[in-house]
Amino acid sequence: MSNTRIPLAAVIGSPVAHSKSPQLHNHWLKVNGLPGFYIPMEVDTEDLETVLRTLPKMGFVGVNITIPHKEKVLEIADLITDRATLIGAANTLIFRQDGKIHADNTDGYGFINNIRQNAPNWEPASGPAAILGAGGAARAVVASLLDAGVPEILISNRTKVRAEALRADFGKRLTVVDWVQAGNMLDDAVTVVNTTSLGMIGKPPLRVPLDGLRPGAVVNDLVYAPLKTQFLAEAEEMGCHIVDGLGMLLHQAVPAFERWFGVRPEVDSATRAAALR
Repeated sequence: MSNTRIPLAAVIGSPVAHSKSPQLHNHWLKVNGLPGFYIPMEVDTEDLETVLRTLPKMGFVGVNITIPHKEKVLEIADLITDRATLIGAANTLIFRQDGKIHADNTDGYGFINNIRQNAPNWEPASGPAAILGAGGAARAVVASLLDAGVPEILISNRTKVRAEALRADFGKRLTVVDWVQAGNMLDDAVTVVNTTSLGMIGKPPLRVPLDGLRPGAVVNDLVYAPLKTQFLAEAEEMGCHIVDGLGMLLHQAVPAFERWFGVRPEVDSATRAAALR
């Protein structure tokens, strides 16, 4: 590829019009004075491989992958990082100079860095974590919490078999709790994370009783529309340290942007404002 080509990147999913990634990456390109563009692309599953093999020929340096393609891309990629393999999904593809597609998952990185930035006194090793949900996002959260030194993870999901699948993959530090008992997980938890879509605009509310929350616990909701969910509002009233979900989106984008465009971007108040435009 000649140096005169303007680097291009994209987010691929279906649907994808709601994605905040274009605002985010284009903000970083602008503030860093870099050439390049980042666009949303709606692609059906049957066209995914054809599109991914064609994009590098058009000057694309990489793409983000969102629902419903995060698992499927692992079948297409030529190289897969250990963390993407462990999580069973990829959200970031790098198109290498040699033509190979390199798949990574930066969701766990984004999750941990969001908490560290917004709850700087968080001590993951000081007690158990409680996780609501057992989907793809939960897998990334579990992997990164175990890596950060959380001694035990209590996990509950509306469909129990999905939570049990996580325990089978991640081992004995995970304990599965029935969804009807999910509120009881909060009694000893120093870290609490909602990875479900419950509480999101247009979705049913999260109905787990929160009276067991400990004051001082770090409570994070991966939902960022609304920014302060009912779950976070209640946790804040109970004296918890709350962290919204937008920061995970911002931080997971940092390694991707750096790989594609050669500059490590800052996650600051201007970044948040750009994503919320």
